[in-house]
Amino acid sequence: MFGMIKNSLFGGVEVNDGTLIKKQEKDGMTFEERSYDGGKFASVEVSDKPFDEASKECVLKLLKYVGGSNNKGAGMGMTSPVSMISYPTEEESLQPKVKVILRVPNQFQADPPLPTDESIQIEERGALTIYAMQFGGFAKEADYVSHAAKLRSCLGPEASYHKDYYICCGYDPPMKPYGRRNEVWFVKNT
Repeated sequence: MFGMIKNSLFGGVEVNDGTLIKKQEKDGMTFEERSYDGGKFASVEVSDKPFDEASKECVLKLLKYVGGSNNKGAGMGMTSPVSMISYPTEEESLQPKVKVILRVPNQFQADPPLPTDESIQIEERGALTIYAMQFGGFAKEADYVSHAAKLRSCLGPEASYHKDYYICCGYDPPMKPYGRRNEVWFVKNT
């Protein structure tokens, strides 16, 4: 537990901003198209709980993992964004299922420590291209749903992306009171 706290308060954060392909504005809203390299990610999934509760539970497990709860006892440092794969409903809310993924820091990509928590998986994920919309504040389900609707409106019907899920991203530690960065990502069909 101490490793997790030390890591999040004093450790450096390895930020993965991807590569900007295009930045656009429509109806006063800015959105971007970016590409991201693949790699190894730690992931954990929770079902049958509301999005905010499930995502918090998953994030805490992943913080413990990078803080040293792994077979090497290695405090790996934090990466961002923390990405939460969410599944929309017909009613414009999110299903009670979330998968949170965190990129394994670069220095551990070749041989990631194994989690001591069996609910955490290490998975290889491929490269992807996304459409992203950024917003501030302490994001909750309603904020992600609202910004997903705005991004959908900006992209219009001609954009080709996965509509059965989207990714909610947080870049900042919980103790950062202002200047926060959150994003909604739609994964472009390739």
